[in-house]
Amino acid sequence: MNYEKLFKLLTAKELKTNAGQSIVDQTEAQNYVFDDKITLAVNVAMATRRPLLVRGTTGCGKSSLAPTVAVHLRRRFLSNVISSRSEARDLLWTVDELQRLRDAHAPQTAALSLDRYITPGVLWRAFDPKSAYEQDLKIAPPGFVPVLDDCPAVVLLDEIDKADPDLPNNLLVPLGTLTFDVVPMGNFPVRAKRSDAPLIIITSNDERELPSAFLRRCVEIFIKEPDKDQLVEIGARHFPKLKSLLMPVLNAIVDAKPKDWSGRELPVPAEYIDALRAVEEISEGTPEDAAAVVGEIARLLIWKPSQNVRP
Repeated sequence: MNYEKLFKLLTAKELKTNAGQSIVDQTEAQNYVFDDKITLAVNVAMATRRPLLVRGTTGCGKSSLAPTVAVHLRRRFLSNVISSRSEARDLLWTVDELQRLRDAHAPQTAALSLDRYITPGVLWRAFDPKSAYEQDLKIAPPGFVPVLDDCPAVVLLDEIDKADPDLPNNLLVPLGTLTFDVVPMGNFPVRAKRSDAPLIIITSNDERELPSAFLRRCVEIFIKEPDKDQLVEIGARHFPKLKSLLMPVLNAIVDAKPKDWSGRELPVPAEYIDALRAVEEISEGTPEDAAAVVGEIARLLIWKPSQNVRP
């Protein structure tokens, strides 16, 4: 069965000639290592128009998946990093209440309508870029001209587990129907066209349990920590000139692990890439010279006392 009808990886040549709307570096997209499960999950999310919830350990490549997919799809990339202070409405629209209060005390601006203070959120821009652009025109400062970009989008909602449980619950309707109403503008409707539906990718580090109703509405994938061979493959994508050193560096990292270490057995991809970057950048002579101090590098980057906890 061919499950790559909606999402298929571009070749290296196609990535180099990519003229899409994504802001992501094409080289970084080429370096991301996909497996069949990830490719299938993206295709299922696109086919069902459901959010793709990506779970896994910090540093395993969850957040970089969305911008990489945007490059391969030649789509816009939009993102929002969620914190404990985030509210669901922030992803739909925000109201500049402070500026509104200031203007209320000035005769020339006291009568301005509320929609002059509303800024489209990331989901508004993804669902209906045209109406978001028209709203930007209303609030744009003198001399600034917004640009309309109506290319379909890939949206990253990063670290949703940091939010209060009310946030995912309050997103059930917008994410499930790809519609919502801007209440302060008289229930102005924001609707995504079926043909231009955004792909929404949500990440979680599993620091907090997500509501079951929210989970039911998501396509879900868990990115496992890679083994040694997979780490070397990832390293080869990023540092082809260090090909002969990739496994020796990884073995040296593992050998430098403290005897009382109770955390994970191997570095996550982000840590391994940082170690390779250090080997490549700080060596005064050859990369082999820096590889000789990989143990010290590993203790600074990976086997840190603060990380010596069971996974």
